[in-house]
Amino acid sequence: MKVDVSSEIGALKGVILHTPGHEVENMTPENAERALYSDILNLSVATKEYIYLKRVLDRVTGTCEVKDLLVETLQDDRVREDLIRRIATSEDAAAEIELLLRMSPQLLATQLIEGVVLKRDNLTRFLSKERYSMRPLHNFLFTRDASMTLYGEVLIGKMARKVRDRESMIMEAIFKSHPGFGVNTINPVSLITDSGNLSNITIEGGDVLIANDDVLVIGNGSRTSTEGIDFLIEVIKAKRTGLKHLIVQELPESPESFIHLDMTFTFLNKDSCMIYKPLILQSSKFHTIHITIDNGVVTGIHERKNILKALDKLGLELKPVFCGGKQDPWIMEREQWHSGANFFAFAPGKVIGYERNDYTLEDMSRNGFTIIRAQDFLEKNLDHNDFSKLVVTIPGSELARGGGGARCMTMPFSREKVEW
Repeated sequence: MKVDVSSEIGALKGVILHTPGHEVENMTPENAERALYSDILNLSVATKEYIYLKRVLDRVTGTCEVKDLLVETLQDDRVREDLIRRIATSEDAAAEIELLLRMSPQLLATQLIEGVVLKRDNLTRFLSKERYSMRPLHNFLFTRDASMTLYGEVLIGKMARKVRDRESMIMEAIFKSHPGFGVNTINPVSLITDSGNLSNITIEGGDVLIANDDVLVIGNGSRTSTEGIDFLIEVIKAKRTGLKHLIVQELPESPESFIHLDMTFTFLNKDSCMIYKPLILQSSKFHTIHITIDNGVVTGIHERKNILKALDKLGLELKPVFCGGKQDPWIMEREQWHSGANFFAFAPGKVIGYERNDYTLEDMSRNGFTIIRAQDFLEKNLDHNDFSKLVVTIPGSELARGGGGARCMTMPFSREKVEW
């Protein structure tokens, strides 16, 4: 399975998904905030909605499930033991190592994702208020964050919240050791020396967008720190591969709907993008910074008016389509909250997003996109190649409450090149 992604919009050749399972149910209102949710989800409803995303992608490309890849990766005894010990050390769960080592790859994969129930075999454990010795991965349906395909390599996420660290460990094991991958991974945890300040380095996939071979657009906010972006700058410098551009957009710390850049800005086509207007075009408080790196040296750091102006200077002229429309700020805010700007492109001008964001879809229609519900797309056996610009909409009454959209729930590892 060749790993190669050089844009956000190239025709999709391979994508990793994780259909939500019992780990989503293993949450209560009391611990939802710790799990990075503002509410608890109904698994049966969320799964029905998610299946539309998966079925659409199955129609247009090859899809892989995280759990299936993990089971196959864990067939290697050395890899299995190394992963168990690293996770147990990270989560102060050394007491579980022997139990986990005895599990089959299938059961172990399930436990690592859905959580290991705490054995109450001593007084401390008996009195503990915790249900799990290794907590469920409530956020793993958002496969975008823990690993990012950057051209021919995979950048492993350094997560901002420890509750998600295991996701990164699992994805690194898959990309390094699964027989179908075996690609080079870039992991801040492994590469930072003792002199580096690893505690301040965070970088997640929702903040990293690939414009083309030479341009990255990166969010700087609650999940990706300036130190995380500086780490990426050092990685690019070390490669000495000619002129590269990083467009960095500062994000508000709150509300939580601004968790990642792709909640306010996503690429739709070679000539258009989706934006949340109040932040991308109107805000003067949050900086847009253009960093140039040429053959291993940072040659410039300059402030730009906004992302669109910065990209325009680089020859990428994008017409904005507006999340929530462009008339009523209240509607914009409501639809942005429900991932109205978070679209996933499976080909140039062919994207997936939530059907609930009516005003966003109206503006996409005004810009020439045909809007088709996923159910109709599938039942009528439609071919996306018959449309010049297309939005396939998936239901999202429950999924959107988890705090992410179609881009958040997809981790592409291979796309075709785009001719600009």
